[in-house]
Amino acid sequence: MQRLILPGWMDSDADHWQSRWQRLYGYAKVEQADWQWPRRGDWMARLDEVLLALDDPAPVLLVAHSLGCQLVAAWAEHSRHTARVHGTLLVAPPDTEHDAMPPQLHNWRPIRRGRLPFKATAVLSSDDPYCALARGAEMAGQWGATVVMAGPRGHLNSASGLGDWPEGHALLDDLAAPGP
Repeated sequence: MQRLILPGWMDSDADHWQSRWQRLYGYAKVEQADWQWPRRGDWMARLDEVLLALDDPAPVLLVAHSLGCQLVAAWAEHSRHTARVHGTLLVAPPDTEHDAMPPQLHNWRPIRRGRLPFKATAVLSSDDPYCALARGAEMAGQWGATVVMAGPRGHLNSASGLGDWPEGHALLDDLAAPGP
């Protein structure tokens, strides 16, 4: 099953687990036109384009980090192509409605809260600087995602020291299993 990497705001650096998974496993990344000032509608349209351009029509797994999680939620509420997705790993969804969010992310308000039409696992950190744990759990519940607690791991990015993050990859492999 093909996996698509959905980085967050500013993209994932070379030491980020998403970038490592690209190198280790050959996963494709959904490239966005503007990583600095991300527009929700543009990012949603780009995800549709990439899914429709895939040679293999089999459903894919979405591997989202940070703003990529908000992309999945917004895209799933509006796209006619959600059947192309088997499941999604949502890692460290940010609270884009928080007062401290930078102005570049204000167009990601309000957060889309509809139940996802595919399997989802949300990985949350107890000390994520971009989302309080209770808020992350609330979003995950609204999306219908299974919550996995990562403990105090920051924003679950390269600064968290996850390396190749085999525990996260095992969660992704679990999502690939058949069934709801």
